[in-house]
Order: sequence, then structure tokens, then C-alpha cells
Amino acid sequence: MELLCIQSQEHPELPLAELKAVMECEGISADVEVITEGLVILRNISEKDLCPYYEILTRRLGYTHEVHELIKRTSVDDFEGDVSSIDWSGYINETFAVRVKRFNAEIDTVGYERRAGSLILNNCDDIKVNLTKPKSLVRIVAFKNDLFISIERIKLNKKHFEDSKPHKRPFFYPGSMNPKLARCMVNLSRVKEGQLLLDPFCGTGGILIEAGLIGCKVVGSDIYWKMKNGTSINLDYYGITDYRTFNLDVRELKMYEKVASVVTDPPYGISTSTGDIEGEDIFKEFFKAIYDNMHDDAYLCMASPHYVDLKPMADEVGFEIIEQYGIKMHRSLTRIISVIRKKLD
Repeated sequence: MELLCIQSQEHPELPLAELKAVMECEGISADVEVITEGLVILRNISEKDLCPYYEILTRRLGYTHEVHELIKRTSVDDFEGDVSSIDWSGYINETFAVRVKRFNAEIDTVGYERRAGSLILNNCDDIKVNLTKPKSLVRIVAFKNDLFISIERIKLNKKHFEDSKPHKRPFFYPGSMNPKLARCMVNLSRVKEGQLLLDPFCGTGGILIEAGLIGCKVVGSDIYWKMKNGTSINLDYYGITDYRTFNLDVRELKMYEKVASVVTDPPYGISTSTGDIEGEDIFKEFFKAIYDNMHDDAYLCMASPHYVDLKPMADEVGFEIIEQYGIKMHRSLTRIISVIRKKLD
């Protein structure tokens, strides 16, 4: 069986990297077929694993907009015959709508939606079309001459990422990370539900919110009491209860238990303040402080400016950089997202 993933095209690499990281940490066994940027199919999934995998992906992913069960692959020439051959009674519950999305295809989306809807109605009893609130969504994706016919089983909550933007939280401070990137970084850290995640520069708590919403225990610290307190306000607002927050300098960090992952966006640049640490020293001190607070198999995912070379600092402490992705912020700054872990003996 197969799952079809429609991904964000906001970044050329992060959506796929996030998907693979979640598959790795959650033990999702499937072959990854990249059709084109933004369209990925997970192949060779057993029937018993399909629903659990589907639930995990829709619950966790940030840069994937939709996940669907793939019913059939077809082509423009074979479209009508293949739609008619499907037993839709096993997929549609009372009402349905058809939606077509194109990737480098020239087809008439409205025309294909109407044609597919008509064919489904002609081949299935006791169902109706409902374009506003359908109980079942048939998603057809077109890429060049190929068509992928799928059904939505679990709806991915895209509205969350709009509703939880930094300025919509009870406590707001300029420069906060957007929730979609925060969720992606949490996923890149390979953390699992029930495990402990640390953000030692928690700011307004954006990373901790995303980790808490996928079921992690979270702990955050910040050198400024205002930020520590604001993080608690925001975590409470989103219904996250399994958390602790501390007001301390990262150099004083001594965790009550070792963490499964560290995800953070250390302060840098002229608009931020870092106590008495200046320039690149904040990254050096950060690596030293967190090393002994992490499990040996723990991952660190962090943001940094492009002009800071993390590799020699990480190497000196005993970390290795395994993945890096650049995000262009403006003409003079690229934000680097690094995935790091302790060196294996």
C-alpha cells in the first residue's frame, strides 16, 4: 500500500528531510519515491501499518500539507476507465468532493474534478457531492501525464500553523521563529512522544510549543526572567502541561535528567542580547554546556547565522554535524539549520 504526501515548496530540502527524520525515529518502514519537489510517495507499506503510519505523519509533520492513501496510479489517457474501475464504496462515506492539484501538468483542473465526480457517482450508490463540507475528499494529483488518485483518511491540521504564529500568542517578542520551522526542527531532532526535549534559549517558547503538541516532555531555560515567564504563559495557553522552565545562564545548565534532544535558536545579531557572552563565544559555551546533559544517542537541531562556522566548535566538544540546510532570510543573512549528534566511538 502507498501514502501520497503533498509537501510545502517553501524550501527545496527541508520538507523531505523532515519526512525522512520522522520516518527514522518512528520506525516507519517504506520506500520513498520523490515524484517531483513537493510530491512524495511512500511505497511498500503493509496493510496493518498503513493507518498507524498515516496517523503519525499527520500528527507530526510541519512542512507536509496533505497525506492521502494512494488508490491508483493512472495517466491522462486511462483516467476515465481507471476511475470507473475503482470500488468507491470502500472509500466514500455519504458525501464527497474531488479536488485536483497540478505539478507541471497542463490539465484543466475544474474539468477533471467534474469528470471524476460524475464517474464516481455513476459507479457508486447512496453517495452525494458536497463541495463545502464533504465527509470524504478524493484528491487527484497530476504530474505531467501521470495522475495519482487518492483518498484523505486523516486531515492534517494546517490551521494550527496559522493560528499559532508568534504575534497571535499571549506573550510576544520580536524575532520569534515561525511555528512551521519550529515543528520541522523538532522533527529533525528525531525526538519521540514521551521523550524529554530541551531548549536552553527558549525565548517565547515557540519550539517547546511544537514539541509539546506532538507529546514530548519539554524543558526550557532563558537568561532573562521575562522570557522564561513568557514561555510558561504560552505553554499554558496551548494546553501543554508536562513542562518546566528555568531562568538561568546556559553555562549553569545541569539537567535533572539527560535529554533525548536539544532544539534551539541561540540569540545572535545586533538586535539580541546574550548577557555577558559576545559574538561566536555563545556557540562555544553552548556546546560545552549541553554535551553532558544529552543522552549519548541524542540529537541537537539548532539555527545559526551563515557567518558562524560551527564545525570546529562542535568537533572540539565531541559533536558531529550530520545535516545542514540554508534558509535565506534577507540579502545579508542566511540562517543555517544544523542537525548534530555526539560522535560515535
